[in-house]
Amino acid sequence: MKPRSKRLVLVAGAVALLVGAVALVLSAFQQNLVFFHTPTEVAEGKAPTGRTFRIGGLVEQGSLKRSEDGVTVQFAITDTAKVIPVTYKGALPDLFKEGKGAVVQGVMSADGKFTASEVLAKHDENYMPPEAQHAVDQAHKTAQTVKQ
Repeated sequence: MKPRSKRLVLVAGAVALLVGAVALVLSAFQQNLVFFHTPTEVAEGKAPTGRTFRIGGLVEQGSLKRSEDGVTVQFAITDTAKVIPVTYKGALPDLFKEGKGAVVQGVMSADGKFTASEVLAKHDENYMPPEAQHAVDQAHKTAQTVKQ
């Protein structure tokens, strides 16, 4: 084999390895990407089923129910326009309360049930996660537009 042919094969092999490495990195990044959706978007079917995503809004008043096992809780997240029921197994954050902002991460099953794997709550009197605040603001604007 001529030196020029050897160099060409070597360069082609290096390019193929680089393309393979980039494809693996992008695939791993795509699998770990978690999107945020509002309760309205989830109710309209815009959220993926079977994939992890986040829902943010307010914990609906009167929706918090604890199961007899002491670990499972059910509550609802709302953006004041739509309500999404959530089931969570585990300890809730100390600041988790009805009527306060929260973001839940989990999976929506094909039968329409959202099972949370993580619950995040606000951390002071004036804070609401930016995504949740935006969702509530958008729902208020939509509700005002519909009333007019």
